[in-house]
Amino acid sequence: MSINIFTPLRRLFSFVWRLLTWIRTSLANLIFLLIIVVIVAALYPREALQMPSKIALKIAPSGFLVDQYSYVDPLTQILSREGDQQLETRVRDLVDAITSAADDQRITAIVLELDELYGGGLSKLQEVGKALNKFKQSGKPIYALSDNYTQEQYYLASYADEVIMHPMGITLLNGYGSYRHYFKQALDKLSLNMHVFRVGNYKDAVEPYLRDDMSTASREHNSQWLNELWSSYTTDVEEQRALKSGTINDYINQMDVYLQQHNGNSATAAQTIGIVDTLADHEQQQRFLIQLLGKEKEEDHYKAIDFHHYLHFLNREKLPSGNNIGLIVAQGMILDGEQPQGNIGSETLTELIRNARENDTIKALVLRIDSGGGSAFASEVIRRELEITRQSGLPVYVSMGSVAASGGYWIAMGADQVWATPSTITGSIGVFSAFPTIENTLEKLGINNDGVGTTELSGALRLDRPMTPLAENIMQQSVNNIYQQFIMLVAEARNSNPDDINTVAQGHVWTGSSAKRLGLIDHLGSLDEVIAAAAKSANLDQFEVIEVQKPLTPAEQIAQQLAGRLVVLRTQFTQPESSMQQLFTLLERQLTPIAAMIRMNDPRNVYAQCIECSAL
Repeated sequence: MSINIFTPLRRLFSFVWRLLTWIRTSLANLIFLLIIVVIVAALYPREALQMPSKIALKIAPSGFLVDQYSYVDPLTQILSREGDQQLETRVRDLVDAITSAADDQRITAIVLELDELYGGGLSKLQEVGKALNKFKQSGKPIYALSDNYTQEQYYLASYADEVIMHPMGITLLNGYGSYRHYFKQALDKLSLNMHVFRVGNYKDAVEPYLRDDMSTASREHNSQWLNELWSSYTTDVEEQRALKSGTINDYINQMDVYLQQHNGNSATAAQTIGIVDTLADHEQQQRFLIQLLGKEKEEDHYKAIDFHHYLHFLNREKLPSGNNIGLIVAQGMILDGEQPQGNIGSETLTELIRNARENDTIKALVLRIDSGGGSAFASEVIRRELEITRQSGLPVYVSMGSVAASGGYWIAMGADQVWATPSTITGSIGVFSAFPTIENTLEKLGINNDGVGTTELSGALRLDRPMTPLAENIMQQSVNNIYQQFIMLVAEARNSNPDDINTVAQGHVWTGSSAKRLGLIDHLGSLDEVIAAAAKSANLDQFEVIEVQKPLTPAEQIAQQLAGRLVVLRTQFTQPESSMQQLFTLLERQLTPIAAMIRMNDPRNVYAQCIECSAL
């Protein structure tokens, strides 16, 4: 009798294979069932909650303040450590909630929980601060909480009646600055040639490729707008806290002296000079607020409603109106073609503008711009669409956010009126183009390039060949031409002349206050004030603001709901971000503009972009 020694092994492998197949099939079925359950839960109608008759409003912004959420595809949202929208808080949501709460008898107080706020620019902070001031005028109190206060967090906290900080906390006030890396020496070592073409003495976006330090002109105009913004910050804070003028600068510049007076305890130093009112640990903070605002039934926490939930109640209570003000947000780098939210695509934005123009219920249009610019070609396409809309009889108003400079300012020239906040960064009327070549780098490696062409421009724009004088001359003339077009359209829109505009242009960056003085904008005011002005121009006493957005397909809507549900489920079983994870999140945000440079797609490679405007 013979025995096949492979038979037991064959049976073993067969068993293992069947087991793996069963596990794979079971997991697939479980995942499928989970998806079905989540979809049903997302679409199942839930019982309508009732707004409490007396409750505090909790304002807990997270991440960066923005005018428009960046687009995050559902799959990324599901797989990410946390939903990307948690890294952003929309300014308009905060302002709407706070201003509505001022007149809402159901809201008894506001609690500002600011630990998770990363920043967002002084202009946005001031718009939220203006809303907080309106709330204070209603006679209802504001309380601010944070373990530590960053400069941005403290600006909002300064509007509170009671500023509370942990006894081991610190107020991280340090002023504004604009610091950049300069690459000239590194480019020389790499034998990389950067061909730069620009117009404007102050157009310093390309300086890092030409120098190893900041030029005198760049230092001059950057110091000017930075000092204006810092003066605005300190003035606001000192007025809100009833501090003597100069207190904030004195505290920062002599912080070592203040710490020495308090044995190195930064919390008591801040309390002594009036920056904070109360030092309390977490348990003491909760006990203090519970005593004032009441206690939640199911947990040891003060009673409050989150501003997102409050806005949900307000939207449910709104009545539809036939008279609307259309609001379009243009945020991010200006690029050609279709672009997702977080960037401004010429085709995407012009389609939204046309949709607003063709909507009979929209009686006026407000374009909110928060952009340092980008493609000159795309900027002109968008400006022209605004001009056509204005000429059709629909009032068009521009509200400048934190930044509306260079290409962002170019777009604004298509409007009837241009508004900015006092701290808006604008201007930067200038143009540049940059083109690297690596022929010397390749030569060091023993790689040479040679060949023939049919014209003087054959191969002239290759990265691996030197740029010819003819190509350089053509590029400079092209940049000069775009700059002249920029100057001419600004002069026409501002009822000025090209020579006067050229004097204040040259790539110079201005604050909103300076731009108003120079005639580059019409009025200073917040987004709400611009909307009110647009409504007045359309003779509207009663109106609703509707946001004009690209509609989602049914499949995108379901995917978005599904992603939101899964994110909620995931975050219930994960720990909060560590301080190191938060640091990486901040670094990722700060490196985004560098990554965006790669996506620049102007057909002529000419850009109206203000790089330094992202310093704040």
